[in-house]
Amino acid sequence: MAGFANGSWASSTGDAPPITRIDPTIPHPARIYDYLLGGKDHFASDREAGDQLIKLSPGTREGVRAHRAFLRRAVRHLADEAGMTQFLDIGTGIPTQGNTHEIAQAVNPKSRVVYVDNDPIVLVHGRALLTSSDEGMTTVIEADLRDPDSILGHPEVNGMLDFSQPVAIIMAGVLHFVTDDNRPVELVERYKAAVPSGSRLLVSHITLDFAPQVAEDDFTKPYDKGPASMVPRTHAQVGEFFQGWTLVDPGLAEVVTWRPDEDEYQETIPGGGHAWAYGGVAVKP
Repeated sequence: MAGFANGSWASSTGDAPPITRIDPTIPHPARIYDYLLGGKDHFASDREAGDQLIKLSPGTREGVRAHRAFLRRAVRHLADEAGMTQFLDIGTGIPTQGNTHEIAQAVNPKSRVVYVDNDPIVLVHGRALLTSSDEGMTTVIEADLRDPDSILGHPEVNGMLDFSQPVAIIMAGVLHFVTDDNRPVELVERYKAAVPSGSRLLVSHITLDFAPQVAEDDFTKPYDKGPASMVPRTHAQVGEFFQGWTLVDPGLAEVVTWRPDEDEYQETIPGGGHAWAYGGVAVKP
């Protein structure tokens, strides 16, 4: 079984083992997300932040699961209908069921997937939990979306993906942790420019468009103690990430309405039934 590329465990942040660089006292988006999904890889600080979100919005857990379900459907579209075999999943989070490589390789066993995250715990658990098919390959590197040079120039990435051929760039639930002063649209453009015609971009992003009664400061407060602040954005703002590329049907939509699967269990989300997130997939002309 092919596991991580060359059996290596790549880190762009130094040689210290990932486990020694984990601070359990600081909540991290990947671990908060794991807690809200019902996972086990989180600390008290992450649970406290997650509980604050649930208190603010009782439908948070269901919304997070709906967000994850969108990712599964969108990756299935990329691997099947779009015929993609190369995936760069940035901000992947802690491995859970229905990961990108599991979905893509179920459609095409030769699919290659590179995961990127800046939380050392993702590397620790990824090494233990991520597997690959006999034909396909999967690897994980520790790097930050805000440093595209470190990702696009990483030897693991370039050893796994052929950038002369179409690549599916996945940024699911991560861009809302990039503040405006980091110029998120320009960052995304860097990645878009690195891939050829026929490549795809998958983005999902938190919004408060469906919750006008919620103050942004209250919504983002649980993340203030962590390494990344949250920035909800409007439909128009999220749409800027796709500029110059062609959105596939149904365009940029609320995640629960993006190609819903009749065979997939649809949870009822308290508080109006909205997942508070947009999602879309676009193709490079």
